[in-house]
Amino acid sequence: MNEAIRRTWLVMVGMFLVLAVAASVIQVVAAEPLKDHRLNSRQIVLEFGAPRGPILVDGEPIAESVESGDAYNYQRIYQDSRMWAPLTGFYSLVYTTDGLEEAMDDRLAGTSSSQFLDRALQIVTGATPEGDQVELTLDRDLQRLAYDSIPDGTKGSVVVTEPSTGRILAMASKPSFDANALSSHSRTDSVQAMNAYTAVPGLDVRRNRPAEQRVSPGSTFKLVDLVAMLESGDYAPDQTLEVPARWTLPGTPAQMSNFAGGPCNDVGSATLTWIVAHSCNTPFAQAAVELGQDRIRETAERFGFNDSGEIPLPVTESVFPEDLDDAALAQSAIGQRDVQATALQMTMVSMGIANGGVVMEPEMVETVRRPDLTVVSEFAPRERGRAMDADVAEQIARMMEATVQEGTASAARSDVVRIAAKTGTAEKDGSENVNTWVTGFAPVEDPQVAVTVVYEDQNEDSAHSTAVESMQSIMEAVVVE
Repeated sequence: MNEAIRRTWLVMVGMFLVLAVAASVIQVVAAEPLKDHRLNSRQIVLEFGAPRGPILVDGEPIAESVESGDAYNYQRIYQDSRMWAPLTGFYSLVYTTDGLEEAMDDRLAGTSSSQFLDRALQIVTGATPEGDQVELTLDRDLQRLAYDSIPDGTKGSVVVTEPSTGRILAMASKPSFDANALSSHSRTDSVQAMNAYTAVPGLDVRRNRPAEQRVSPGSTFKLVDLVAMLESGDYAPDQTLEVPARWTLPGTPAQMSNFAGGPCNDVGSATLTWIVAHSCNTPFAQAAVELGQDRIRETAERFGFNDSGEIPLPVTESVFPEDLDDAALAQSAIGQRDVQATALQMTMVSMGIANGGVVMEPEMVETVRRPDLTVVSEFAPRERGRAMDADVAEQIARMMEATVQEGTASAARSDVVRIAAKTGTAEKDGSENVNTWVTGFAPVEDPQVAVTVVYEDQNEDSAHSTAVESMQSIMEAVVVE
């Protein structure tokens, strides 16, 4: 055989072998991942021929499939969608799935491995295949209260949990969107809706703000510092500490100050309880440098920092950074610089204090039931771990209550319930606006609810009082109920 022809023949054989192997990999190894990929609209079209299971709150659907009378057979519809959309997500021909529609897709679609026999029986008997029902832990009235408490035009999050179990009772955010528009069977309408939502400042329809949006937590992070301080044995609630109006950051000419115009600038020295109540910066910065970054980071990680999770929506990890010099550590200790937290993460901090030092894993699915209402799975509280001893938690709770009675959270004082809280304000580089926080729990003597409110990029004065009052109203509603 001519050498040139032989080489050409070998190359061609080699190419056919490569193509054969590639086709085998795609059809055998990668077939399932490709079928289930969130951008595979063809699979979505096939699934539209059967009703998905409903997503329920208090026994009533917030997402369900109804007969559509068109080529797709069923239309997914959402009740009070703007209130629920950041949780439910959407089920779209164009944009596939997101939110709980994605996180619980195999259960809602009836395609999980445990549903195989049920689905096969439905096909054999001629019954319409149905997905499972997913009941959430959320409370409809609390969700409405939380959602309505966020001013329109605000980038804000509210998280409400049960400290003793980790149940999420409300998780609201703005800006929001209408999942019905994205789930339309009209591709043109869906695209137009997505284009409109993409243009809304601060809105990402594929992102749950309370669980995934990280911002500087400001002075709410001092709760983490307090755990490390009290555990060290070097600090106590009634101990008097120096409160300099300004403190030079180690190794730099820069100075840290307390809140402008606040009482921390004139007091000179005060008890740790007073310092917490009035949120003085300089004593916490000094304490963090004395304790060291490893102790502060390890304490933060007990609450969930530097770890991601699922509720079952994805939870972005909140961050306390490594390799800090003392100046950076001082700034991080007051919730500035590179410390980042989600609203859910700071709720977990309050939950741990409220629950005697034990942090429960947050969760929003109460039960999963088959179409015949047989229970497939149900909520069971899970401990994340102990973040502090019970006596340390009790001391911090008393200091947080003092913050409400005489300090920065005084707008939360209530005649109905004893409230413990910690406020926070995080400056934004190059802006006069701030991120305003408050987190806490109630009743102090028997905590039933933990609440975190955060408003991003807002005017400090107006946002602070609104956030604190929002927390108070939610707590009072739970106790009265």
